[in-house]
Amino acid sequence: MTLRVQILKDKFSQSLGLPFKELLPTSAIEQALAELKIKYKQRLFDPIVTLWAFLSQVLDTDKTCHNAVSKIITHLAGEEVEISSTDTSAYCQARSRLPEKLLEKLFNYSAQNLEGKVTQEHLWCGRNVKVIDGSTVSMPDTVENQKEYPQPSSQKPGCGFPIAKIGVIFSLVTGAAVALCIDVLNTHDIKLARKLYSFLKPNDVLVGDRAFCAYADIFTIKKLNCDAVFRKHQSRTTTMRKGKLVGDCDKLVTWYKPKGCPQGLSKDEFDALPSAITVREISYYIVIPGFRTQQVSLITTILDKATYSTLEIVGLYGKRWDVELDLRHIKTTLGMDILRCKTPSMIRKEIHVYLLAYNLLRSLMWSAGTIYSTPPNRPSLQGTRHHLINFIPKLLAATSQKCLQIYRTLLKVIAYKAVPERPGRSEPRVRKRRPKIYPLMTKPRHELRKQLQTA
Repeated sequence: MTLRVQILKDKFSQSLGLPFKELLPTSAIEQALAELKIKYKQRLFDPIVTLWAFLSQVLDTDKTCHNAVSKIITHLAGEEVEISSTDTSAYCQARSRLPEKLLEKLFNYSAQNLEGKVTQEHLWCGRNVKVIDGSTVSMPDTVENQKEYPQPSSQKPGCGFPIAKIGVIFSLVTGAAVALCIDVLNTHDIKLARKLYSFLKPNDVLVGDRAFCAYADIFTIKKLNCDAVFRKHQSRTTTMRKGKLVGDCDKLVTWYKPKGCPQGLSKDEFDALPSAITVREISYYIVIPGFRTQQVSLITTILDKATYSTLEIVGLYGKRWDVELDLRHIKTTLGMDILRCKTPSMIRKEIHVYLLAYNLLRSLMWSAGTIYSTPPNRPSLQGTRHHLINFIPKLLAATSQKCLQIYRTLLKVIAYKAVPERPGRSEPRVRKRRPKIYPLMTKPRHELRKQLQTA
C-alpha cells in the first residue's frame, strides 16, 4: 500500500499539471494537514491522493466517483504494484474523512497565492478591486440535505430539491474566487456579505449591485480602510437638487443614520454607527440598444474626484458584469449548479473543491497570459479546462525535462484560445432549442408510480 501511495505522490509532485505545482504544491497540502493536526493512516486514498482525485472529478465532464477511481488506477498501471479494486467505496469514505477546514484552508491558500502575483500595472488606479455577488446551487433530494438546506416553500414535498445560497467575492484582476460563504436559500445577499468583509484587505475597492448598498455596510467597509462602489438601492430616491455638485451628474451627499435598527443588525452594531456619512453619488444613462437598464445611480465612498474621475468610476462599475460571468463559469462551465453529494457536510466540501479547481484553472490562465503577453482574463476558461484535461496524461508520463517543454506548450495553447473583447455586447434572453413537453412533477415520484399502476 505504501509503495502505491508513494508512486502516485512522486508522479503528481513531479508534474507541472495536476496538482498545479506552482499554486498547490504537495508541501502546501502537507503543511495544511500539519497546522490542522490531522493524522492519517498510510493507505492508497490518503488526504493528498483523495484531494487530487476529487479535483480531477470536478474538472471532468464525467463527475462519477467510478471515473475518479479509474484515473487513479490508470496512474498505477505499468508499475510493479498490485492494482487496487475498482470499487468506489474506499474513495467515497476517504472523501468523507477530508475535514471541511482543510478544504477551506487550501481554497484560501490558492486565492492568496494567485493574488500575490498581481503587479501594480494590473491594478485599477493603483488599487485592487474585488467584486461581490450571491447565487444558488441545487443538490440531491435527501433527508439530510433537506433538513439543513430546505427546498423553496413554494414546492411540494418530494417535488423539489434542496437549495443553498452562496456568497462569493472575486478578484477583478485575476478572476479568482477569494472568499466564500454558504447559507440557506432565504438568506439575503447582504447577510452573506457581512460574513465576507473580513476577507477584504486595506485599500481594496469592493464593487457590488444595489443589494449591498446599505448605510451600515458602507460604513463597515470604510472602517476597514477600503472603499465601496455600489449601485444605489431602489428604495432611495435620486435627485440632483440636494448635495454638493463636483461634476456633471456627480455630487457629494450626506446620508443620515436610520431611525430604527435595520433587520440583520444587532443593537450594539446599530448603536456603533455614526449619525451621518458622506458619500458620492453618480448618475448616468446607458444608451446602448438592448440593455434593460437605462439610468444608473452609483454610490461610492471614493470622494476624491481629482484622482478618481467620474468616467473612471462609471467604467469600473461597468466591469461588475464580470462577476456574473465568473459565477456562470463555476456553475455552468464546471457544473457546480447541480451538486452530487448526499450530506450537507459533503455538499460544503464539494463547493470548496469546485472553487479550488476554478482558482487552479485561473492560475493557469494567469501564467499563460503573463508569459505570452495576453491579458490574463482573456483566455477561455472552458478552453483552459479542455487543454488541461487532455495534457494531464502527457505531463504525468513525461520526464522532468520533457515535462517542462509540454507545460510550456500547454500555456501557449491556453493563451492562443483567447476570448475576443466584446464591450457592450447584448444578446436576447431566448432559447432556440425546444425541450420536450413533459408536465411538471406535482406529486412525489412513488405516488405517481402507484397512480400509473392502478390506472
